[in-house]
Amino acid sequence: MTTPTDPHRETYERIKEVRAQAIHHARLAQEFAKERRELMQGLISQGVTQSDIARELGVTRQAIQKMLAI
Repeated sequence: MTTPTDPHRETYERIKEVRAQAIHHARLAQEFAKERRELMQGLISQGVTQSDIARELGVTRQAIQKMLAI
């Protein structure tokens, strides 16, 4: 158990802050991944191939497949 005079209190508080920020950023990354997937699906439904998307984004077709699968 720690007390308010604990010499490590500031470090513990910083760890909590950093953890909260990491969780927030992970949630944002999930939201962005979902939007990216929806945008790519929209292109595919318009006849754009995975290879075309990959070429435009500078990644492999396999990377596009993974992005669409997640």
